[in-house]
Amino acid sequence: MENGLVVAMVARRLLLEEPELAMQAAPLTDTEQIEKYVSSSIKHAFARIIEDVETLVDSTNEHPLALLAEETRKFLKKDTTMHLPILTQRHPNAGAVLASLIHKLYGIKLKPFLDSAEHLTEDVVSVFPAADSLEQNLISVITSTCEEGSADSYLKKLNLYKIEIVSGTLVLRWVNSQLARISAWVERVIQQENWAPVSAQQRHGSSIVEVYRIVEETVDQFFALKVPMRPGELSSLFRGIDNAFQVYTRHVLDCLADKEDIIPPVPPLTRYRKESGIKAFVKKELTDSRLPDVRKSTDVNVLTTPTLCVQLNTLFYAISQLNILEDSISGRWTKKYHAHSTKRPTEDNLRNSIQKDSFDGSRKDINAAIDQICEFAGTKTIFWDLREVFIDGLYKPSVHQSRLETLIDPLDVVLNQLCDLIVEPLRDRVVTGLLQASLDGLIRVILDGGPSRLFTPADAKLLEEDLEVLKEFFISGGDGLPRGVVENQVARIRQIIKLQSYESRELIEDLKSASEMEMQGGMGRLGADAKTLIRILCHRSDSEASQFLKKQYKIPKSAS
Repeated sequence: MENGLVVAMVARRLLLEEPELAMQAAPLTDTEQIEKYVSSSIKHAFARIIEDVETLVDSTNEHPLALLAEETRKFLKKDTTMHLPILTQRHPNAGAVLASLIHKLYGIKLKPFLDSAEHLTEDVVSVFPAADSLEQNLISVITSTCEEGSADSYLKKLNLYKIEIVSGTLVLRWVNSQLARISAWVERVIQQENWAPVSAQQRHGSSIVEVYRIVEETVDQFFALKVPMRPGELSSLFRGIDNAFQVYTRHVLDCLADKEDIIPPVPPLTRYRKESGIKAFVKKELTDSRLPDVRKSTDVNVLTTPTLCVQLNTLFYAISQLNILEDSISGRWTKKYHAHSTKRPTEDNLRNSIQKDSFDGSRKDINAAIDQICEFAGTKTIFWDLREVFIDGLYKPSVHQSRLETLIDPLDVVLNQLCDLIVEPLRDRVVTGLLQASLDGLIRVILDGGPSRLFTPADAKLLEEDLEVLKEFFISGGDGLPRGVVENQVARIRQIIKLQSYESRELIEDLKSASEMEMQGGMGRLGADAKTLIRILCHRSDSEASQFLKKQYKIPKSAS
C-alpha cells in the first residue's frame, strides 16, 4: 500500500502541472487528497461488507445490523493495524478520518432500527450491544490516533448513536413490567400465608422465601440483559424492590388488631365513698358497672403468640437478607459497568452512584414493624391474655391481699413460649416489649384501677417490693435483659410509686401548686403533673381526698 500511495501522490502532482487540468479546479492539498483516498476506500470497503453480511445472514441467526457491526469491527481492526500506520505518515489524523466515516456509514443503517425500537426484543438485545461496541471502538481509534488536542474536534462532529439513552428507556419499561409482576406476586403470597414456620430450623413464614425468589430471579434477568445501561436503570430497580418489601411489610402489619381493641377502656374517675368493712367491697363489686368485654367482640381478630413470633421471624429474615441482596446487586453492577464502556467513571463516582441506591426505605419500615409487633405482643399478653389476673385482678381487694408474685408464673409461661419460638437476635426486643407492657399494666392498675382499688401511703413499700420482683424476673439472674435496660424502663413507674407514699394532705397541697405551675410550663414540688396527682387521690380511701376532689374538680363518688 505504501508504494501505491506514493505513486498516487506523484501522479496527482504531475497531472496538476498540466495547464488544462490546473485551470479546472483549485488544487487539493496532500492532506485533503489523503482524506479523499480514505473516504473512497472506506465507502467501497463498507459496501463490500454489506454484501458479505447479506450473504452470511441466511446462514446465521444474527440480526443483519448486529452482524454488520461485528464485520465492520473486524475490518476496523485490520485496517488500523495494516494501513493506518502508512496513512498517518502523510496525514497525522487519518485514523480519525477513517473512524468518523465508518461511524457515519453504520449510523445511517442503524438509525431506522433505533427509531422503531419500542421493547427489549431479541433483535434489540442482539443489535444494541454490537452497535455500542462498534461505536466505542471507533471513538477509541479517534482518541488514540489523533494528534494532541485535535481529537475533540472530530468527536464533536460525530452524530452519536445514543444507544445508552434508547436502551435505557427500553430497560426502564422492562424493569417497570417486572416490578409490577413482583408487586402482584407479593399480594398473592401474603394472602396465601398461614404464618406457619417453614421448618424447625427456619422459623420464618414461606411467603418471604417466595418474595425473595422472584426478586432474585428478576435481578438475574436484569443483569443478563446485554444491552447498555445507565445508573438510572439500576436506581429504578432498587426503588422498585425497596417498594416491594415495604408493601410486604405493610401487609404483615395489616394482620394486627388495633391496640385500642385489646386494651379495656379506662374506667371513669370517681372519688372514695366511705363504707364500712367487707360491706363496702361487696357493694362496690356488685354495683361497679363492668366495662364492655372486648373478648366477646366478633370484630376483633387477635393473632396468637406463635403467629406473632413467626411474623417477627419473617421480618427479621427479610431485613437480614437485604444486605446480601444489596451487596450482590452493587457488585454485579460494578462489574457490568466496568466491562461495558470505555467512558468509565472514576471509582469515586461509581461508588457514589451505587451508594445512593439502597434498601433504606424497607429497612426503616421493617425495623419499625418489628418494634410495633414486639410492642403489640407485649400488650396482647398483659391486656388480653392475662387481663383477668393482671388488669382485673391485681391489688384487689387490697395490695397486701393480691401481690404481683401471683403473676410471675403466668408471665414465665409466656416468656418461655416467646423465647422458644423467636429467633435469637430478636429475643431481647420481644422481651423488652413484654417488660414495657407489664409496666404499662402496673401503671394502669395503680392510676386507673377503677373504684374497686384503693391505696394508702403504707402500700408504697409493698408496691416498691413488687416492682423489684418484676424487675428481677426480667433480668433473670443475668440470663434475661441487661440490668441497665430494665432499670431504665422501670424508672418511669418509680416516681408514681413514690407519690403513693405521701399523705393525701401533701398530695393536695402539691396538686394546688402543680396546677398553677403547669400554666407556666412547670410541675409541683413532688415532680408530678396535675393529672397524675388527681388519679392518685381518686384511689385514696380517705375523706380528705374525697372532699377536695368533690369541691375542686366535681368528681363524682364511686357507686355504692
